[in-house]
Amino acid sequence: MTEELKAYEKTIKKKSSFSWSPKYEEITHTKLQKSIFIPIVIKTFEKLGWDVVFVDELIAEAKYSNKMNQWTEKITVSYEYGKAKVISNSLGSEVWDNGRNSKRVKLFIHALQETEKEYDQAGLEELEKEVEREKNWDDYEVPESLPQPQKRQTPQFWIPVAGGLITATLTAFVLAFISIKGIYIIGLFELGVAMLFGFVLKFLIQLSTYTKIDKLSYLLMGMVGLTYVLNQYFQYHLILNINNYEPIGFLEYMKVRLSAGLLIKSINTGWIGLLISWAFQLWFTYTVGNYRLAVNCINYIIKKVPEEVVEFATYHFIKDKTEDEVRTELRKMGWSNKNDQEDVFEALGAIQGAQEIERA
Repeated sequence: MTEELKAYEKTIKKKSSFSWSPKYEEITHTKLQKSIFIPIVIKTFEKLGWDVVFVDELIAEAKYSNKMNQWTEKITVSYEYGKAKVISNSLGSEVWDNGRNSKRVKLFIHALQETEKEYDQAGLEELEKEVEREKNWDDYEVPESLPQPQKRQTPQFWIPVAGGLITATLTAFVLAFISIKGIYIIGLFELGVAMLFGFVLKFLIQLSTYTKIDKLSYLLMGMVGLTYVLNQYFQYHLILNINNYEPIGFLEYMKVRLSAGLLIKSINTGWIGLLISWAFQLWFTYTVGNYRLAVNCINYIIKKVPEEVVEFATYHFIKDKTEDEVRTELRKMGWSNKNDQEDVFEALGAIQGAQEIERA
């Protein structure tokens, strides 16, 4: 960010927003044509040092990161009939933004107006031509050859299934041992389990080359459920063995657990609190784990295909070629196997998926 913008930022009068996800919105007039509005917005984002996460013909989005390098607000700018609509949304779980959203919006509008002043009519026309060239990939040079496909390995779903079941069982035993020692911390341990499952599945995906995200999500769901069920079962056996209690059935043990309830400090929340804590375990672990699974799976799919091949296919799609025509072009470059071609198309879809995750 320039010194002038830093100085202006200090003069902004903030307006606080209160809601479950605070936001602030302003609309300002712009003399820019629709065709060059978004490119000017992108240059403004870059001038402010904000991370651009999404761009199309009428909308651009960026995220502001704090000193801890954490995204705290998402700024969305859209073009509506000669007007610029600017919205800043908080990304955290706060209900009061302390005026940060209004600060982002007002700073952006000022920076946008300053960016507009940097271009005269000739400069805007040149920018429009440059944008059109980038949009149509006119500067792309079609290569004479492409990196060839790697030797294919048949995807094996049983590998992540076997690895997932083993991981869930071992994790359940560790959690059970920790729990009976009285050092279990709700939230922290669920996060740890989710990150562990994400890491293990990342390795298993690479080992098996299996990338069907829907089935992997079901596998993760099974891993989470199995972990917490076995956690209770292992606790049951450990408690009986360590304390030499008289044997009782597992169902009887669960009835005792429910009747004892959940004790938080000195407050007993009863069986309702215990059930809520179990539901939280399942939901939180799966939600975080599924996010990590999606990110890892998408990254693997993208990296599996050389960047030059992805760019080559993208170029031909931009030139309005059909899927069959793109397959023909890939075949000319040595990508004749249909499964290899499918990997290319899957990588294109994964790139879009990565963009959607980044926008969230």
